[in-house]
Amino acid sequence: MQAKGLRVALNASRQFKFKSPEGSVDHLVIGGGVVGLAVAQRLGQRFPDKSTYLVERHHIAGEETSARNSEVIHAGLYYPPDSLKTRFCLRGRHLLYDRCRTHNIPYKKTGKLVVAREEQRPYIESLHAKAQRLQWPPRSDPSSTHSLACPTKLISGDKARELEPDLHPDIVAALWSPETGIVDSHTLMESLEKDIMETESSELVYSTRVVRIDQSKEHPGWIVQLVTGEAEEGDALLARTVINCAGLSAPLILNAILPDEQRIPMFFARGSYASYSGPGVKHVSHLIYPCPLVGKDKHAFHSLGTHLTLDLQGKIRFGPDLDWLDPPGEDPDFWQMHLIPDDSRIKQMYDAVQQYLPDVALEGLQPDYCGVRPKIVGPGAGFQDFVFRRDRADGQKEGEMISLLGIESPGLTSSLAIAEYVVDDMMAGGYA
Repeated sequence: MQAKGLRVALNASRQFKFKSPEGSVDHLVIGGGVVGLAVAQRLGQRFPDKSTYLVERHHIAGEETSARNSEVIHAGLYYPPDSLKTRFCLRGRHLLYDRCRTHNIPYKKTGKLVVAREEQRPYIESLHAKAQRLQWPPRSDPSSTHSLACPTKLISGDKARELEPDLHPDIVAALWSPETGIVDSHTLMESLEKDIMETESSELVYSTRVVRIDQSKEHPGWIVQLVTGEAEEGDALLARTVINCAGLSAPLILNAILPDEQRIPMFFARGSYASYSGPGVKHVSHLIYPCPLVGKDKHAFHSLGTHLTLDLQGKIRFGPDLDWLDPPGEDPDFWQMHLIPDDSRIKQMYDAVQQYLPDVALEGLQPDYCGVRPKIVGPGAGFQDFVFRRDRADGQKEGEMISLLGIESPGLTSSLAIAEYVVDDMMAGGYA
């Protein structure tokens, strides 16, 4: 499968002309998804004497990737042990459960089964072996480091069916992950918004998009032009530090300051979800994941397979699948046309689910919602870690821009740990 990557940049049409700044801010966070909110909240907490603005182009927070995912708190099973995804998933899981407890954010530690047929047994055995070796990441609470960072248990197919009686008889083994859970991501984002709004030096600005970025010639930092609502012209401000948390648009923002030949490509992978009401799931009480496809031309690192998740009301849904989108032109927002769910993927999802829940009925599946993963590599590229890139307005020390690229799953689980890393390590000089 081929998918074209877009290497477009902000203000490529040169519609917005340079403007001198009319004000300044110490920290400008671009993007009000869960990661941007977490970064802005952490900045206000860590640097209360400096000003922080968060700008979000939509009228509310989390309208893109943060509102269109499985809402799963991942344990940290899947990624290479020395990767940032593993590090921030392990640390973020701890921080997220702690915040849920202290801020009354609805969550549930459901646990998860990764189920395997005979030929898939080596996959879950290798996952288990890797999980046993994972080390607690930096900044972990010393009291927690006496236990395993990612506890798992290999169980037989019969034991898995004791937990989930509806599982296929061909499931011969499963990996039990007790630390996996679910969270109300909207309440999580609202709690971060509340913290930001209650911080005197911080401000949230919605319905406001970044349309142009220039290096400042007179002062350390970046001249950022912003347009609010339907206005035709914007206002400019000097941002001494820019933190680019724009998710799907993060490469677009970064590309505005890069030469053409160094631009970062944007790839778009849609995932569709289906709600389910019908037979074959009467006893389900845990998350159930199949083994992802592995081998040549498979997508194990791009998608974890069409899995069963629960929401906090007990509603069952399946997804996401993986559908690479091919941009028809140079519009970086073309993907918004692909957010309307339809039944074109239902039969494929049904066939995938039948591999582990055989009594699920096709007519019980209904299109629910779609999301788009912010990819910076295309199909067939293998594992791609989170990327944290530094650029400076003067090319040396002053006027930093930190860009967060490819922040897909496990981005929700990792969000608080990512904020801790960006603010405490990258910006405040802690250990990175």
